[in-house]
Amino acid sequence: MSRTQTLLVALVVLLCLLAWSGWHPYDRATWLMEVLPIFIVVPVLIASYTRFPLTHLLYICIFVHAVILLVGGAYTYARVPFGFQIAEALGLHRNPYDKIGHFAQGFVPALAAREILLRGGYVRAGKMLSFLVTCVVLAISASYELIEWAAAISLGQGADEFLGTQGDPWDTQSDMLFALIGAVVAQAVLARTQDRQIVRLRNSAFSSEVNNG
Repeated sequence: MSRTQTLLVALVVLLCLLAWSGWHPYDRATWLMEVLPIFIVVPVLIASYTRFPLTHLLYICIFVHAVILLVGGAYTYARVPFGFQIAEALGLHRNPYDKIGHFAQGFVPALAAREILLRGGYVRAGKMLSFLVTCVVLAISASYELIEWAAAISLGQGADEFLGTQGDPWDTQSDMLFALIGAVVAQAVLARTQDRQIVRLRNSAFSSEVNNG
């Protein structure tokens, strides 16, 4: 199966999951706010596929992150059954699924920022790249928390499901911490794999230019 065919299959699966998630969500407004990034990112990926295809690694990570969002949107993060199972196994007093979401919110954007910075030639691999990627992730996380704050002000108690604080007064800070952890883990574990795939993408693009020329 070619790269394009694989991505088409992934898109079809994602659309099916989107239909499942949106069929009878716990709270329709919360669902829309949780899955909104998918409605933004997927069209951008489709539009940029020919001009700026991403690495297989990044596509996979984006897909997994989308699934996390869809599950959280369907149940609301505080009510995801898998989260209750984790809480029971670890003896936690709250559903930790939202922390999985914020970990992914750091993990996946870190790889996306890293790939864009490297392939665009904005910065070389090294400590400065890691620093900038981490800064981008924290900026994204802080922006999301500001969106949650704005939702809380505009919707009042109607935003409780979207916020998912579960009574934790330090939820905002811990959300950003998990995003930071996700960014650090992504760079520590997958940087070399991503670098190799970026090289293959460049070589493939160069070969296509030579053949077309």
